[in-house]
Amino acid sequence: MPLVKPLATDENEEVAELAKFFNETLGFCPNSVLTMQRRPAIAKAFINLNMAVMANDGSVTAEQKRLIGYITSAHTGCRYCEAHTILAAERYGGTDERLDNIWTFRESTLYTEAEKAAFEFALAASSIPNAVDDIISANLHEYWDEGEIVEILGVISLFGYLNRWNDSMGTTMETGAVDAGERLLEKNTTWTRGKHV
Repeated sequence: MPLVKPLATDENEEVAELAKFFNETLGFCPNSVLTMQRRPAIAKAFINLNMAVMANDGSVTAEQKRLIGYITSAHTGCRYCEAHTILAAERYGGTDERLDNIWTFRESTLYTEAEKAAFEFALAASSIPNAVDDIISANLHEYWDEGEIVEILGVISLFGYLNRWNDSMGTTMETGAVDAGERLLEKNTTWTRGKHV
């Protein structure tokens, strides 16, 4: 049972209008947003931040951003966000092969050196204590410009917020996210929906 129950999708007209963004990325409005709308200013600020972070202003693709979000969420243990990010990565072009092999990225030829640098950065930046060091930083700068690094860290930080929100809230996982977790994650990881029932 969630700490706070989500409200209906039509509870707040402004939030509902902004939340249409998630129909493209996930196919549904996340219960996390429906819970945030108990304080509409938080929900609106979050959706606007999400849209800004996920905008493609450089060469970091929509699929890459969702894979970075997935790595961040899996590393911190947020089952809710793992299912959402793997679903979104698939919706933005992630192939079964890329999604299935994300945890072997270091050795895999499915990912570019630039992606590998971003994924290493995601793991280091989402660690506690933070593990970003000079080597990771230099490797990141070899492949990405400063604007793109801001985009990458924006994704990692956005999911840092969401991981804490959803795990603390025990946010109820939507059917579409459960289906994605079972279809895309259970065969290669120890993913379960956990507390998100």
